[in-house]
Amino acid sequence: MLSLQIGPLALPTGLVLLFVSLCVAYGAAWWLRKHRRLPDAGPLVSDMLIAGLLGARVAFVLRWHEQYLAAPASILNIRDGGFLAPAGIAAALAIAAWRCRGPAMALMRRPLAISVACGALAWGVLSAGLGLAYDKPAALPAVALHALDGTSTSLAALAGGKPMVVNLWASWCPPCRREMPVLAAAQQARADIVFVYANQREDAAAASAFLDRSGTTLRNVVLDGEAALGKAAGSSALPTTLFYDAQGRLADTHLGELSDASLASKLQKIAPVP
Repeated sequence: MLSLQIGPLALPTGLVLLFVSLCVAYGAAWWLRKHRRLPDAGPLVSDMLIAGLLGARVAFVLRWHEQYLAAPASILNIRDGGFLAPAGIAAALAIAAWRCRGPAMALMRRPLAISVACGALAWGVLSAGLGLAYDKPAALPAVALHALDGTSTSLAALAGGKPMVVNLWASWCPPCRREMPVLAAAQQARADIVFVYANQREDAAAASAFLDRSGTTLRNVVLDGEAALGKAAGSSALPTTLFYDAQGRLADTHLGELSDASLASKLQKIAPVP
């Protein structure tokens, strides 16, 4: 499951899990302070969060520095999802070790360890529960699609045994429109990957009118009138991009606007560049 519908909002599942896990960690810190008279670990949990996010972002920017150098302002656009989790975890643990050094901070180590452990446990349990309830599709979804000229097709027919990127979009979606040039450029540069643009719940006239206005040249634009691909992927948010390997297995996903760097990081998983 890629997104959770909360009222009118479709939020990425990972963001919701992070929020809930932080609430659990802060709650544990508050309980230990109030009922066990231990030092308040809440501020240090906040420091770990900030250090983790910064470390994960900096590591990602360094890894894909060539893409960011072409558009330096995009470094600040964290909506592209460009974070390296291992680097973030290492940064968070490093700041905790630094702040808890020395005899004066000895009493802080226990409540901090318990609070972080509670948050991590909440993340693990919720992730496992969602994974059991919403299994990833093992193969390309067998969804009936239509080209702009009305011809019937499917993802399997379009893939032709190659890795595939499936972008779910709509003409009314601002981030969908913003990321189109990035995807179009990648489609031109990577002939080894099939790019499919599945318009969600719009007709051929609306999709064609948008493409004509934007001047973007795309191949493999199809119509998914019932948003069946989004339902199969467990996402009600747009844009959603699905990355399949040459065997038709879902290798990665991305919710929200793609940047050059975040797209390159995903493509590396399905068709590594030597």
